[in-house]
Amino acid sequence: MTPETTANANPQTSDFYTFKVNSLDGKEIDFSKYKGKKVLLVNTASECGYTPQYADLQKLHETHGDKVVILGFPANNFGGQEPGSQEEIASFCQKNYGVSFQMMDKVSVVGEDRHPLYAWLEQHAPDQEKPSWNFSKYLVNEKGEVVAFYPSKVSPMGEEILAAISK
Repeated sequence: MTPETTANANPQTSDFYTFKVNSLDGKEIDFSKYKGKKVLLVNTASECGYTPQYADLQKLHETHGDKVVILGFPANNFGGQEPGSQEEIASFCQKNYGVSFQMMDKVSVVGEDRHPLYAWLEQHAPDQEKPSWNFSKYLVNEKGEVVAFYPSKVSPMGEEILAAISK
């Protein structure tokens, strides 16, 4: 993990809105801009059996972007399925899935080198869940609370997620 990808927030004492993470194109994203919005955070990979979920994430962004912000976090933690550079990942997402939702810097989502944001998400998830594969999803409510964790098999356009963002 490079210094540019570390959050300037301590996962033990921070809240969701104190995180600042670089986007895939190198711009700093201050999470305080998401106050009052639901946010779905997804660890993504370009060479995974679940990679077609990019299409559903894009559809969710297009059809329900007024209800939920989608943040994609490329991660190479599972099966080496995200080996690409920032530029390769951005090109893949745009070319193959027309991704226009916010993609973040490539990070680690589990293990000793996991990004502080993912340590915070796990700590605050309802059952302290953590990703066990690519395309795991955390839902943060309008108050910055982690209200749900969805494993890889749960589709972004599935009833579970659609019902949760409509509340």
